[in-house]
Order: sequence, then structure tokens, then C-alpha cells
Amino acid sequence: AASKRMMDVGGRRKRSGKKSKQPKTKRAKTVPTSTVPTVEQISVDVLTQLAARFWAPSSAEEHQSYNAQIIEDVYQREVQDSKFSVKRIMLLEFSQYLENYLWPNFDAEQASDGHLMSIVVLINEKFREHVPAWEAFKAIPDKVPAFFQRVLTACGDDFEDFSLKEQTVLLMFLINCFKSLEEELIREQVQRLVSLPMWTCLLPARLEMELKAVPRLKKYWSALKKRDGQMDEAARKRTDKERKFLSRLIQRFFSVLESVPANGHVDPEKVEYCTRFIELLVDLESMLPTRRFFNTMLDDAHLVIRCRLSDLSRRVSEGRLFNQMLDMLKFYSGFEINDQTGLALTDHDMLDYHYNSITSLQRAAFKHFEELQPFAMSNVASIDKRESLLKHFKPLTNATLHKIAAHLCLLPQPNADTDKEQYPTEFLLELLVSRHERRMSQIQALNEMPLYPTEEVLWDENVVPSEFFSGESCLALPKLNLQFLTLHDYLLRNLNLFRLESTYEIKEDIEDIVGRMKPWLMEDGTTGFSGWARMSQPITTFTIVEVAKPNIGENRPSRVRADIKLTLSVKTAVKAEWEALRKHDVVFLISCRMTRSMDLSKPLRERFGIAYVRGCEVQGMLDDTGKLIEENPFEPRPELEGDSRTFRVWLDTNQYQQDMAATLKGAEDVYDTFNILMRRKPKENNFKAVLETIRSLMNTECVVPDWVHDVFLGYGDPAAANYRQVSNYIETLDWNDTFLDMAHLTACFPDHVVKCTLDDPNKQAPPFRLTIPGEKGHQNETEKPTIVVEPYKIENRGPYPHDQPRKNAIPFTPTQVEAIKSGMQPGLTLVVGPPGTGKTDVAVQIISNLYHNYPNQRTLLVTHSNQALNQLFEKILELDIEERHLLRLGHGEEELETDKDFSRYGRVNFILHKRLELLAEVQRLQESLGIRGDVAYTCETAGHFFQYQVVGRWKVFMGKVQTRPGKELDVAAINKEFPFHKYFETAPQPLFKGCSYEEDMAIAEGCFKHLEKIFIQLDEFRGFELLRRGGDRTNYLLTKEAKIIAMTCTHAALKRRDMVDLNFQYDNVLMEEAAQILEIETFVPLMLQKPQDGVSRLKRMILIGDHHQLPPVIKNMAFQKFCNMEQSLFTRFVRLGVPTVELDAQGRSRASLCRLYSWRYKNLGNLPHVYRWPEYQMANPGFFYDFQLINVDDFNGQGESQPTPYFYQNLAEAEYVVAVYMYMRLQGYPAHKITVLTTYNGQKHLIRDVLKQRCGRNPFFGMPDKVTSVDRFQGQQNDYILLSLVRTRAVGHLRDVRRLVVALSRARLGLYAFARVSLFCNCYELSPAFSQLMERPLKVYLATEEMYPPRRKTDELPACNPFVVEDMPHMAHYVYQLYSKRVQEMRLRTQGVYQSVPIQPPPMEHHKEKSAVDPETRQEDNPEESENESPDEAEDEKPEEADRENPEAAEDEEGLRPSVEEDKSDPKEMVQTSDDNVS
Repeated sequence: AASKRMMDVGGRRKRSGKKSKQPKTKRAKTVPTSTVPTVEQISVDVLTQLAARFWAPSSAEEHQSYNAQIIEDVYQREVQDSKFSVKRIMLLEFSQYLENYLWPNFDAEQASDGHLMSIVVLINEKFREHVPAWEAFKAIPDKVPAFFQRVLTACGDDFEDFSLKEQTVLLMFLINCFKSLEEELIREQVQRLVSLPMWTCLLPARLEMELKAVPRLKKYWSALKKRDGQMDEAARKRTDKERKFLSRLIQRFFSVLESVPANGHVDPEKVEYCTRFIELLVDLESMLPTRRFFNTMLDDAHLVIRCRLSDLSRRVSEGRLFNQMLDMLKFYSGFEINDQTGLALTDHDMLDYHYNSITSLQRAAFKHFEELQPFAMSNVASIDKRESLLKHFKPLTNATLHKIAAHLCLLPQPNADTDKEQYPTEFLLELLVSRHERRMSQIQALNEMPLYPTEEVLWDENVVPSEFFSGESCLALPKLNLQFLTLHDYLLRNLNLFRLESTYEIKEDIEDIVGRMKPWLMEDGTTGFSGWARMSQPITTFTIVEVAKPNIGENRPSRVRADIKLTLSVKTAVKAEWEALRKHDVVFLISCRMTRSMDLSKPLRERFGIAYVRGCEVQGMLDDTGKLIEENPFEPRPELEGDSRTFRVWLDTNQYQQDMAATLKGAEDVYDTFNILMRRKPKENNFKAVLETIRSLMNTECVVPDWVHDVFLGYGDPAAANYRQVSNYIETLDWNDTFLDMAHLTACFPDHVVKCTLDDPNKQAPPFRLTIPGEKGHQNETEKPTIVVEPYKIENRGPYPHDQPRKNAIPFTPTQVEAIKSGMQPGLTLVVGPPGTGKTDVAVQIISNLYHNYPNQRTLLVTHSNQALNQLFEKILELDIEERHLLRLGHGEEELETDKDFSRYGRVNFILHKRLELLAEVQRLQESLGIRGDVAYTCETAGHFFQYQVVGRWKVFMGKVQTRPGKELDVAAINKEFPFHKYFETAPQPLFKGCSYEEDMAIAEGCFKHLEKIFIQLDEFRGFELLRRGGDRTNYLLTKEAKIIAMTCTHAALKRRDMVDLNFQYDNVLMEEAAQILEIETFVPLMLQKPQDGVSRLKRMILIGDHHQLPPVIKNMAFQKFCNMEQSLFTRFVRLGVPTVELDAQGRSRASLCRLYSWRYKNLGNLPHVYRWPEYQMANPGFFYDFQLINVDDFNGQGESQPTPYFYQNLAEAEYVVAVYMYMRLQGYPAHKITVLTTYNGQKHLIRDVLKQRCGRNPFFGMPDKVTSVDRFQGQQNDYILLSLVRTRAVGHLRDVRRLVVALSRARLGLYAFARVSLFCNCYELSPAFSQLMERPLKVYLATEEMYPPRRKTDELPACNPFVVEDMPHMAHYVYQLYSKRVQEMRLRTQGVYQSVPIQPPPMEHHKEKSAVDPETRQEDNPEESENESPDEAEDEKPEEADRENPEAAEDEEGLRPSVEEDKSDPKEMVQTSDDNVS
């Protein structure tokens, strides 16, 4: 019946002109699973059947010819009649309706409105799902201009022909267009809507005033008028429609806004339209290219004032979001920037503008309006407040107010033919007052903002949405797109989003602990607690102990301190955690008030009566006498008796001042109500320090280097900061050991002519000094530029083996050399590193080359994770870099795979120890020279000894052996006269070979270099000798001694103030994992130093990352999708078109595995060793293929499941993965070479449980190297990957191609993916990879006679026929039989008899096995039981943080490594253990 209904071809769709109404829906706590269509629903759905006949690419039957009525009927019945159901639209989008049917058949002149709207709806859906939206347009770009003209007509002349819901959809399409300005195809269409010609809509007087203010624009305007006169009628009509489009759209918005009544029912579609319209205006105002001329037109329309006075704005509930959006629009419309020049305006500039505005009003009042004589003669400071302005203007008549506004070019002149009021008096008053009242500066407002979230923000869904944000609604949040107005705007948006993301996490923690505390109403009316939580305690008493006087110029207290008394009647471990609270740790005060009845249908805040939430910062714990216990790392804390503990905290002074002001107005005193104290895990609780860092940046002169300033904000030439265009290009540089030999060097510059200064091939050896002309210096484009190569010898550094320099052994590719070259030059370098292409090796070589070329410059290394930083640091240690110049900051240095401590205190200890060693060497040198005295007492005495004794002897020696004209070279004289023979007795002998003068002279000079280096180091260490305190020594190390400083971006944000106060200086910044670092976390490391004379010292900014892999982790879906907070600075630069160097050769995976993801990159190939090394030449034993996609059907009638919302699991895949892992172990694969990955945390927990049940205690199997999520495994690799894709109803977040790239690129030798093939094969975004996967059988093909290690070549077929596994029970049955065989064979071996035991073929009628773990048991743990776990275990098991459709929450997760005893067990014990596990 449905099919017949769909195919019932009728006439063209008729429009009724009535606006469709939708019932108002309440926001639910959880998103129903039916939002996403299931595979079963898709397969039987009428749209799927229709797609198979007309457009689906995977359809087996031949498509029928195009039928326009099909589009009309689909839109009418499946989109409109379903009230624009997301479920129906998702189904259409997934079937590639846009790419294969709508867009190829679109004809602007013939297409119906339904055809137009269908395209618009699907483009919006692609943006909602965060998949590439404009690919279809790029495929057929010629249709785009006409399509946009149809969209403009629909929003303009045909406005009444479309329902209000459709107009809202069109607004969302315009919003998405302006979000895509990096797409040239789209930018060409929308930029005409916001260009200078739109000023034709201004009042004539206002237009004349604006053109007079900017004479340059007056010339453009004259040229524009001249060009208009030469247009034909059709062109003039089209341009007129474009110029007046936004102005007319604003007038239509006013008509909708004014139709909202003050009381009674309001159409939710009208509210949604108005809110979306304000969102569009905010987006236009927040980007300089769209704002430049539009802001003037918006001001001329007085939209903010008219909206503020509207009935919708006055409605409390319906108008809440509208008012919040209006506040954002007001903020950006008055932003402190010059719209024409783009320059940021200072507070002084804004004050001047304000005074000029009000004095011009006074002059006009004095000259033309006698009623305002008192106003005109008043002091400016006395009349620029709202109350004063209202006092002067309120008595005036409507006509007078209108004349004043017209005189100021704000309104047209009053109509003299009528006495009727043309504008309401309220509007005229607000127009004049709002334009002339003094505004609080943005910096002042920022400094008065509390940093801790309160209950009002925590549970405001418009500001902190729930975790289940679907992307359908509008939010009052800033967006991070391509461009920013000023640095202040950049920092402010990031501050707000970072604060709100932290607020969301805090809300989750509060709701968790309050639920665990189980509050209840006691008989005396107070709230008691029957439960407990590890991270919270009931407050015994709370007392404000100090409120310090405000600082000069401020109205808030300079300091507020309070004492919190707790009774820690808990386990010893938990008590120790509370007592370990350190200075500056953030805790939260919660006021919980229970009512007599708990209504479970209410939101959690109302259910548990959470009245107030305030944050505070720990100062310390008090001892028994009430004194603060000072933190001293060298002394243990005093042990306190009893369970009572008192903590002293600092309260937020801004928040305290606001609370006290509310109390004076009759509100409750918040600080008398607190009854819960909550702490958080330290790794999640550094938000306040980061927010303070951002706020301090906004309060200081934040100087970004001039050469990158415009690119950073998103303006100008994207290539302006590239080394090819900077003015200070350096032609000659020392490339040190970058090249292995001359042939390698020549191969790395295929587009250049390489000339060497030495003709002798034997002397053409590294290191090399290269002279490469810049592009400006190379004028002849037909000839290849010439590179001059100058080989040189490294001076002999001494006779000892450790004196010899360490050399690079990596044969860099030409692209890697280009990346190194770019990094060595001043400017901005972006290196895109696909998986396995040697990003870290390139970074380390850049660091080494900078270190040797610029010994006085300092380089800052920044990464997102400690793991990446440690990998980088370990490779630096292998190069020729002095160890004393390396410094590692933060808490990850303990994970370095070296015995050396590179932390601040570790480096100080190293230097102090090294000083003693060097002084001992000085003592030995003194004794070898026979000099008396204590010259090795200090670095200073050693320096005098060097100057007067060592250098003197060396000069005498040189005078005797140096060549002079007419003097013969005496080789023996060098050995005879050398003064330091006795000291160098410990060096390899003989010291001098006596073969040639040059060789022996070089040895002698090397010996002196060795001695000189000792005294140079002692001179550098002299500061550590003079400074006695450890803190002073570490600061001296950071600011003077270290040349290469490594830290994480989090550490940089936490310690910025300390570094700036120490006058920390650096010249170069290199960031690894740059695509995984938040915008603001990338920016802060650039600002760790004070500018010198207003100029930044920074010379190089090197970002290395891969924007095709996963972005930074954002827990809240709204901030990730709506605000685009997941966008890194690296990704934004790539979107802007900044030149990149994309590495093009990988050395991780087999060539066949690389092809699965190489399509995502431009020219990704393979390094030679991928074909040459033995491990890549051998096939995977036991398997016919090195990669396979294995189809997994339902198990016991079930595919994916959700024990809790968004906690996705798939038992069939879990059992299948574990069975294949067991098979691999039985075939001899080492467990540490196998990793199990999955795309959801729920599946990760399920697989771990199955593994523990089946393999955990069995030495035959053990546990794999890791069982983790794809997101957590980014940046890591293993030989063999078993991948579970989990979903069977919808593709889910794997549709993000970046996650697919990570999943497919982790394996080196073998990848076996388990999935529901029928679901993933039709996904348009994933088709390049899945088309390759589906070329091979979808069932496991085993070579059961092969064992590990591999012996078969990759180009050879197995000797046996394939054993085809039909499904999961089949595999499990076979593994059981194989396991039984292995046990029996081992038993026979232990008895001295060996006999091969055949395996009986498993039956093909598989019984439904019972799984080792029931997925339904993976529910959330009992709160009381989980409290007994360690914090890390509790976090790892917390399902709420796992399976949202976004990059998963970062969690500390240890890899499950097999025990050391696994392969060393006694065979008898293995047999016994195995027998126990057979059943």
C-alpha cells in the first residue's frame, strides 16, 4: 500500500499558503533510539524500494528514467507530511538521493519548488551530520548560480508561497552557506549579498554620511553607479535582487516578529524562524568580510532595538532563547572594531567615539531644539548614563523625538502631511538612549565575570545542552569558524566555549555524586544523606573567615576566604585522597534541599533539590591548632588525629560580590546553605587555571607576530606567512647530517640543479652546507634553480669515543626534506603527516638543524599528549644535541624510556652532578700538569686555572708546531711538544699516529676542544653554584641554560603566568599532533613570553599533524557540532588555504593495507622498506588474506544493543573477535602483537569481559596487547588489528571519515574487520574503503595448516585449501576443537609420546551457543560497589562517558599486556590449567 501511495503520480503540488503548525515538543533527557532508522526499517521502507528503482548506486536492477513527479511526491509525502522528520530525511540522504537524482536532474527553469526544497533539505542534513556537503555541487558546478538565484527568489519574491517551516529551512541553508566561505563555488554566490552595493538600501542621508566618513568608498560608489548605467534590464534586475536581498529579508522578519502576540498561544514555528534569523545575523556580524558593509545596514534597520521591544522578547519561556541570541547580536553589532579597516579599537578609541557621539548630539540639541537646552549645556559625564538620558528625553513629544532621530540620520524625515505617529514613542526613546549611553568595556565586563559555573548556567539547556544534542535546534553559543574579528574576539569565543565545556563536565560530576549521596528529608526539615560518594562529603560547618577590602578602582573584595569542616569517616585510602588536596585544587560547594516526595519524572536538579552551586580554590588544610599546613615536598605532612578535617578555601570574589548584592535586595544568603563538598580528578580539574590564562591574555598586550597576524585571524593572503613569501628568507643554511651522502642529497632535490664546491667525489661527504636561492631571487622560470653544496668537516671534538657526534641514519624522502627546509626557514610551516609517514622523524631533524644553525636560539616543543612528547624526546636524545640543553616540563617525564631524568629538578641534579664530575676532571688535569693549589674548588677557580695555565700552555705548544714560511713540517714535534699527554692517558692509545702532520694536528686540536668544552660547561654551570635555592636553580635552568624545552599544551596553559613572570624567552615553536590540539591550546604556547618593544620574538611556527585523522576530543555534542569547537588551528589553517607540505610515503603498513586509506590523501605511496623488509614479504600464517571484512549476522536474533543510552554493544561481533584472537594464539601468534579495536566504549568493555572469561586465566591465550577504542589508539600501531565496527542499525559516528582513516591505518601486517556489511557498503563517504574491502570474500578464509612464525611469501598461495568460516558459532566451534587438539598434543608430549591429533570438521548445523557474557549485564555498576574501585577503574567503567556519537571522552586507560610468565609456563601446569578451562 505504501508503494502504491508513493507511485501514485498526481498533478503538481499545490501550495495552500497556510503555514504548517507543529506541536511544541519538550526536550527529553535521552534521545529515543527510533530517531535513527534501523537496517530492517531501511530495507523494507518505501524510500529504499524507490531508491533501488531510480537512484541507489548499489541497486542490482537497471534504473528507470528520470521522473520529476517522483521528486514532488517524495517531498510532499515524506518530508512535508512528516513535518520534516529527521528520520525520513536521514534515509533520503543516506540513499544518495542528492548526488544521484536531485542535483543531476536539476533545471533552474523547470524544477519545481519541491525539487528546490529537497536539495536545500539534504544539504542542511549533511551539515547536521557533519559530512561533506558540497561534493555534488562540485561535480556539476555550472548549475550552482541558477540554483542560488532560485533560493533568493524563494526567500524574497516568493516568500508567501512557502510555509514558515520551509522559510526556516531556507534560513538554515543560508547559514550553512556563510559557514562555507572557504569553498570558492559557494563564496562566489554569497559574497555579492554582503558587498558594498547593498548600501543602496540605506537612508539617503545615512548613505551620504557613511560615504563622507570613508572617502575611498565614495570613489567605489561612483564607479558602481557608472557601471549600473551600462547594464541591460535583466542584469539590473538580478543585481537589484541581490543587493536588496538582506534588507527585504529583514523586513519580512519584522512582519513575522510582529505577528507574535503578547499573551496566549504562540506558534512555535514563528519562534523558531525568528531565532534562526537572529543566528544568521550573528554569523554575518562575527566575520569581517560579511560584516564590513552589512553592519551599517543592520544598524540602519534598528533591528536590535525593534527586537528588544517586541512581544516575543517579553515572553519569559518562549522568548528565552530568542533573547539570548539577541544579546549575542547586540554584542557583535557593537563590537570594538573598525568595520572598514578591520583594526581593533582600544578602550580609549571607544571612549573617544562615545564622547564624539554625545557631543554631536549636544550641538544638534543646542542649535535646533530649545527643549534640550539644559541637556546641551550639561557636562558630558553627567548625561551619558541611561537614567540621565531618559530624564532629558522622556518629556519630549513623539514628533520632537522623531525630528531628533531624523537630524541624526537615523530615521527619514517626519511626514508633514499627517499628525499620526509614524513610530512608537518607546521605540524613539530607546533608539536615542541606546545609541548614546556609555557602555561597559568588554575587558571590564570580562574581569567582573565569575569563572566558576553556578546553578543558573549548569542547567540552562540553551547554554549547556545535554549530551544528546541532535543538531536540529539553535543554541545561544559562539561558533568557531574560519575567521575572527580581532584577537580579543578570538580569545573571548574560546574562553566562553572552554568554560562551558568544563561546565558540562562539572554538571555531569555533580549529578553523579548527588545521586550517590542519596539525600533525604529528615524530621527536622533538614537534608540528610543515606549514601556516600568517593568524590564528595557532607559539610559539617562552613564559615567565612575573611573578606578583604577591595583594591583601588574595584568594587569586589580583593580576597574572600572560608573554612570548610568535614568528618572523614571513610576508608583510609579515601581519607588519604581528601587529605591530599593541594593548593589551588578546585572544589565545589553544593546546596541540596530535599522535599517530602521525590518526583522521578522531574529533572535531576529538581528531583534532588539542588539549590546552589559555587566553586572555590583550596588554600590548604588546617592543623589541630588552626594553622595552615604549608606544602613542602621535602617534609612529610603532620599526621592529624580523628576524622575531623578543616580546609581553607578562596572563594571567587566576583561571585561573592554578586551574591552579596542580591542578598541586600532580599535574596537568600547562599553561603549559609551549603551541605556538600565535591572534589574532582586532578586531570579534569585544571579548567580554572586555563580560563585565568585566557583572561590574563585578554588583559595584557597580546602580540601575535606581524608575519602571521592576518593569517591567524583568517584574512589576507593565506600564503603570506610561508617561507617563500617572507622578507627574511635565508639562502645558506647548515643541513648538518640530514643527508646520508651526495647521491641522497641529489635525489632529494629533483627539481633543482645540484652543484658541489668540491670536485673530488671522495670529499663529497656529509655534513653539507646548502645555498638554495629563494623564489624571488630565481627569475628564469624555464631553468631549474641551482643549489650550491658545500661539504665540510666537523672539527675533531676529542680522542674519546663519546666525543664523536651522533648522526642521523634516516634516508629522508624529497617531501620530508621539503618539510625540513620549510621548518628551518622563518615563517609558518604546516606539515600534513598521513599515518606512518615519519612526522616525528621530520620534527626531530628540524629541531636538530635549528639547534646547530642558531646556537643562541631556543625552541619550544609542544604536543597534546605526554606519550607523543616522550616519543619526540626519546628521538631527540639519539641526535647530536648536548644533553644539558634539554628540558622536559610537566608530569610525563617519568614515562621516558631512559634512566635520565629530564624534569626541572632532574636537570638541576644532573647539572650539579655533572659539575662535580667536571671539577674532578679539572683536578685530574691540574695533577697531570703538576700544579699545586685547589683550582678545582669552584667553577670560578676552574675558569682562572683554564685562562692562566691551560690556555697558556696551549699557546706555547701552538707556537712551536704551527707552520711558518720556510719551516718544515715536523710530525714528531706534535707528539713531543704536546703538553697534556699525561691527562689523555685514559684515551685510546697511541694518541698520535705519526702518519701525517694534518692528522696529528687535528688530534691535538681535538684534545684541546675536549678540554675547552669542560671549562665552557663549568662557566655555564656557575649560576647554579651561586644560586642556593632549588627553585632559583630551576628557574635559571629554564630561562638561561635550556635550549630545547618540551611540554604539553596543557602544561603551557597552566604555567603561562609563571613563565612570563620569569621572562622566559624562545624563538621557535614546534607542535606535534597539532590537529588534535584545541584552538586555544595551540594559541597559548605562542604567548608564553613578553613582547620586546611591542614586537614578538617568535621567528618560526611549525605545526605538524593530520587533519584527516581524529580532531580534539570534545565531550559535549553541542559544542562539537554546533560551535565547531573540535576544529584545531591546524585544520583551520588548512581550510583557509595556507600552503602545506604533505608527506607522501608511509612505512608502517603493507602496501595492500595502505591502499585502504591512501585514497584520502593526495599522493600517498610507500617507502622502499615496505617492499624490502622480510616481515612485509611474508604472508600472515593461518589466513588466506592480509585483510578482510567479515560479515557478522545477528546472534540469537540480536545485533547491536544499548544496555544504557548510547552505550553500544554487539555480542556477535565480540564473540567473533575473541574467537579469531584465540585462533591466532593457537596458531602461535604472540599476544603482544595483536590489538583489538572497536568504535565504541560499550563494545570495548564487552570484549574485555569476553576475553577475561575465555582467555584471561588460560596460558594458551592470555590477553592481547590492548583492547581499546579507535579514538584512544590514534597515534599508535600494532602488527595485527582485530576491528569491531559494532553498529547494525545505523552507521553512527564511523561516518566521520577521519575515524575510518584512523581505524584502517593502525595495522602493520594484518587487519580483520567485523561488521554488518549490508549497512556500511551503502555509505557514500565510506565507499572508497569498503569497495576495496568487499572485493575479497566476506567470510573468514583460514589456512589451518600454517603456524606462526610466517614462512609463506605474500605472492604464494597456501598449500592447503581454504577453510571457510560460515559465521561466529562456526568459528567458535572450530576454535574449541583446535584448542582440544593442542591440549591433547601437549599432554602426549609431556608423556614422551607425540602424535598429531586430527580435528573433526565442525558440524554445519550450528547450535546457538550461550555467550560467555550477557551484554545486558554491562549495565552501569551499582554506585555503592563502584565506589570501592580506584578512581581510574571507576572512570574506565563509567558508561555515561562512552558512546555518544562523537569522539569519545578521553579516559586513562592502561593497555592489557600479557604477563611475563605467559610464554614461560611449565608445560605440566599448562596442561592442568588447560584441562580446567576445556569445559
